[in-house]
Amino acid sequence: MKKFMKGLLATTMVFAMMTSLVGCGGGSEAEAPADETETLVMATNAAFPPYEYYEGEEIVGIDAEVGAAIAEKLGMGFEISDMEFDAIIPAVTSGKASFGMAGMTVTEERMQSVDFSDSYAKGVQVVIVTEDSEITDVDHLFAGEDTHVIGVQTGTTGDLYSTWDLEDEGLATVSRFNKGADAVLALTEGKVDCVVIDNEPAKEFVAANAGLKILETAYAEEDYAICFAKDSELTEKVNGALKELIADGTVQKIIDKYISAE
Repeated sequence: MKKFMKGLLATTMVFAMMTSLVGCGGGSEAEAPADETETLVMATNAAFPPYEYYEGEEIVGIDAEVGAAIAEKLGMGFEISDMEFDAIIPAVTSGKASFGMAGMTVTEERMQSVDFSDSYAKGVQVVIVTEDSEITDVDHLFAGEDTHVIGVQTGTTGDLYSTWDLEDEGLATVSRFNKGADAVLALTEGKVDCVVIDNEPAKEFVAANAGLKILETAYAEEDYAICFAKDSELTEKVNGALKELIADGTVQKIIDKYISAE
C-alpha cells in the first residue's frame, strides 16, 4: 500500500510539472480546447413581434433567425437570453451576452455605450386616413385635443408603437384586427379614424380603396442594428458575417418570412 501511494504521489508531481511547462510554453489558460465550440449569446427582449417573440416555449422571429444564421456562418453555437429591454445594453457591456439584437434602433445616446453593426432592417410606419379626415398630419394624433380610434394589425410594429405612444398615454384607443385589410375596411366603414401600418401594404390598400390616402409624414422610421460592447473583437466578425448574409439574400428571405403584404 505504501509503495502504491509513493508511486501515485510521484506520478502526480510529474503531471504537475508537465502542466507547468505547458503553461510556460505560451499556452493560455483562457483558451478553450480545440474541439470546443464557442457559443454566441444574444441578449433580447422577446416581446417585439415579428422580430422576437415566443412561440410556445421557443423564441422565434427575424432577429432570432438572423442571429442563428450569423452563428452558423461563424461556426459557433447560439443561445438566446431573454430579459427586460433596458437590461440588454448592460448585459452586453458587462460581457454577460455576446451581443444585443432586439429590433434595436441606432441612436446617438446608445452609441455612447455600445458599438453597432451595419443596419440589417429598416422599418417605416405610415398612417392611412380618409381623404376628408380631420387628421392632416401625424402630430395631430399627439395633440391631445381629440381621442382617436386607431386601427392596427395585431402584433405588428404599428400596433406596438400606437399602443406605447398613444393608448398608454391616454391619447387614443387602439382597435386591433387579425389582418391589415380588416383594419382598412374598418376605416372605410367609419369604425376607426386612421390605420397605422407598414408603408408597402399601405400603398396597396390605398390603391384598392377609393377615398383613402397616406399622410405625407411617416409615423416612425427605424434602422435596426446589432449592438456590441465597445471595441469588442466580435464586432468585426459578426458584422462581416451579417454583410455576407445580406449580400446573398438570406436576411431578406428571413424578413419576408415574417413580414408579408398582409
